[in-house]
Amino acid sequence: MHDIVEVEKLDRTPELMDTLCAVWEGAVRATHDFLPEGEVERIGAMVPQAIAGVPTLLVCMREGDPVGFLGMDGAFIEMLFVSAACRGQGIGRSLIERAIADYGATEVSVNEQNPQAVGFYERMGFTTCRRTDTDGEGAPYPLLFMRR
Repeated sequence: MHDIVEVEKLDRTPELMDTLCAVWEGAVRATHDFLPEGEVERIGAMVPQAIAGVPTLLVCMREGDPVGFLGMDGAFIEMLFVSAACRGQGIGRSLIERAIADYGATEVSVNEQNPQAVGFYERMGFTTCRRTDTDGEGAPYPLLFMRR
């Protein structure tokens, strides 16, 4: 069982934010091989603000250290990232199950070019209901909007 804690906005310390940004970067480098050189850094510059701004932040802790996190706005899962070293250990599943059971999560968007993530959300009961040709910033990374 994983220790999942909700982190209130006021508890988002600089140390936690640094750790979550490192988890984000490792996860993206392990799963987003479609991103060209320099994109991880460009997108990464926006990550601290995105994490700080999400209304609900769930963090999975292992031995006191964050190894994955999920951010939600209402019923929409804005982000889910698991440490590259901890992939395949049920952390993402635990975070999604908690988001669904305790916070009413019903929707998510995912990069179409990340088939592992698409398959994960499908296994978690989500189906594609809409597609865009670009991401939220207008970059050429198609998104799938999924609902359960």
